[in-house]
Amino acid sequence: MNGFQPIVPQTGYVGWRFLERTAETQRLTFEKSPELLRDLEYFKENISKATTAEDLVNDRRLLKVALGAFGLGDDLNKRAYVLKALVEGTDADDSFANRMVDKRYQDLSKAFGYGNQFGARVARSDFVESIIAPYKVQKFEIAVGESDSSMRFAMVFIREIGEFANSDNADGSAWFKVMGNPPLRKIFETAFGLPISFGLLDVDKQRDIFREKSRQLFGDSSLAVFKESENVDKMLRTFFVRKQISENYGANVPGSTALTLLRNSAAGMASFFQSRL
Repeated sequence: MNGFQPIVPQTGYVGWRFLERTAETQRLTFEKSPELLRDLEYFKENISKATTAEDLVNDRRLLKVALGAFGLGDDLNKRAYVLKALVEGTDADDSFANRMVDKRYQDLSKAFGYGNQFGARVARSDFVESIIAPYKVQKFEIAVGESDSSMRFAMVFIREIGEFANSDNADGSAWFKVMGNPPLRKIFETAFGLPISFGLLDVDKQRDIFREKSRQLFGDSSLAVFKESENVDKMLRTFFVRKQISENYGANVPGSTALTLLRNSAAGMASFFQSRL
């Protein structure tokens, strides 16, 4: 994308704190990017004409914004997949979008309404803003992620965790929704020190492990702990520390001496940060 590229001068938790302090100013500057403005103008002028799911999917420029608003920009070429989610809607419990693990598709299908009882919502007076506002947020997060993917994950966590924390079933089914949200799942798996193979376990077992890890770190297995801002910050500190330690191990060179030095360094780093958790 042409225009302003967000500034992330440092990695890890220190870099995250800098981004937190400057994000609003950087975002406002980023939103003046020519390509972003062209995409938004095209969407505003043409989305009301997309009265069917097929209309939307067949217009790549409209679909780019539609998917991007829900963090699904990487699926732009999965047209048949997207179309099925839109056409079947969300009214039926067994619809395609409702059965998908990634609940962002459910949000997409519900927002556009093509397959639901009252049909397409694209001509409603408040519809355009309901899509372009989150699209701008998502595009800024993507731009940040081009500099440091961990920062993007953290931004998504900050933006979305409240919904799950305030869920009626924050200690039960809300965990499954977190597990089906790739950025949030990445935060939890890294912060909890879970291996790549963790995803191969039965989903109920995965949920139980997430809950137990949460209890160990926060004294509570419920996502409701994230109603407290200090726990949100603690989670992100833990995420950045564990990720940095993991990356240090990954950069390890052969030799027991080098390995020992690296482990000692990582242990010292963990001790330093954990003392502040």
